Amino acid sequence: MPVVLQKLKALKPVYDITYKVILLLCKLLLIGDILITVWAVAGRYIPFISDPSWSEELVLTFMVYMAVLSAALAIRKRGHIRMTAFDIYLSKTALKISDLVADTAVLIFGAVLLIYGIKLCASPLSELGRYISLPGLSKFWQYMSIPTAGVGMVIFELEQVFLRIEAFFEKDDKEVKKMEE
Repeated sequence: MPVVLQKLKALKPVYDITYKVILLLCKLLLIGDILITVWAVAGRYIPFISDPSWSEELVLTFMVYMAVLSAALAIRKRGHIRMTAFDIYLSKTALKISDLVADTAVLIFGAVLLIYGIKLCASPLSELGRYISLPGLSKFWQYMSIPTAGVGMVIFELEQVFLRIEAFFEKDDKEVKKMEE
């Protein structure tokens, strides 16, 4: 195995910590969603509890963050839906190449989200837009979910691409047995 790939293996703790932080953030956002939704629903039916006017927009913003962050988490666990119908017809090498190409395409998509998401957040559009029910809060926070998704996707896709490249250097069980004989 090349020295570069051995050095990249040392980054595994960074990926693990990043995964745990994003997972914790998703859990906190879910808890926030549940609490705000319960408060809003209770406020509609229980006379002495007020129904906050901002609940719907905040819950939707939390959901957007959870959706994009959990999509990044699914990359790490290879939990995304994928087409495998033709995998049985491909050689192991062709399958490895196809997986590497797919992961590289998703990595590029994550980079595009990151770059253009930052541009969107830096544009006057994000500062001018305001939440209707929370006029003191800029739409910047809603738009920020785009580069946030890009960061998560890039981090976890880099790991997947390195793992795919590493797979090219691993010996098959059959190859190992032949070498032993």
